[in-house]
Amino acid sequence: QVQLVESGGGLVQAGGSLRLSCTASGIPFSFYNMGWFRQAPGKEREFVSVISGGGGRTKFADSVKGRFTISRDNAKNTVYLQMNSLETEETAVYYCGADRRNTELHTNAYDYWGQGAQVTVPS
Repeated sequence: QVQLVESGGGLVQAGGSLRLSCTASGIPFSFYNMGWFRQAPGKEREFVSVISGGGGRTKFADSVKGRFTISRDNAKNTVYLQMNSLETEETAVYYCGADRRNTELHTNAYDYWGQGAQVTVPS
């Protein structure tokens, strides 16, 4: 049974920071690229960031470059998304995903998904 469990969501003021965590089970974690996506109300899911299985390569959406950091701890089967300088536009449900095709850093076509974590940045 594959499970991705997210935590760390919540309410944060504009300009503040938040760190999301996603812990996986049921997969050889280090063999999967791990990504973060978000979906705002009434909008399509969008790519945020992805990190390679060993943590050596990362990719970010242009909208979050310089403000967000992705990292992983393979000993804990956990991937993190550190979000700084949060804006109201970042309000969304954030999902982590696991991508078995770990040769490239894909921005879609992930194999498994977490349940989502709400992040709210009030205006």
